Amino acid sequence: MSDPNMMILYVDNPVASAAFYADLLGKQPVDASPTFAAFRLDSGVMFGLWSKHTVEPAAPAAVGGAELAFGLPDYDTVAQVFRAWSGRGLKIVQQPTDLDFGRTFVALDPDGHRLRAFAMAPETAPQHTAA
Repeated sequence: MSDPNMMILYVDNPVASAAFYADLLGKQPVDASPTFAAFRLDSGVMFGLWSKHTVEPAAPAAVGGAELAFGLPDYDTVAQVFRAWSGRGLKIVQQPTDLDFGRTFVALDPDGHRLRAFAMAPETAPQHTAA
């Protein structure tokens, strides 16, 4: 079996959500219709937005039960992304804070899905050594 290569969020309005994520991600969807939009992420993983009104079989949405996490290189970048997302008007539900793994904050997309930005603490970040 292969690894999962697509994640999908069920949203109220895929067109509006696609516009939100196009701005947030800095890229346009590779597929878009009134009921579905998809983005190809730099990692190769696909990210879809499907109308919660048309998905089959119906999927009762449980917003907040999962989150999209954006790993960032360092604490300064976390602060920059926090300022950028706050400036775009995203609802911030967790201010930048230090947790056991590093620095993080959480914002919400228009449907209430959690968007976590984080950087690993320097002592827990993977170390790369020259061979």
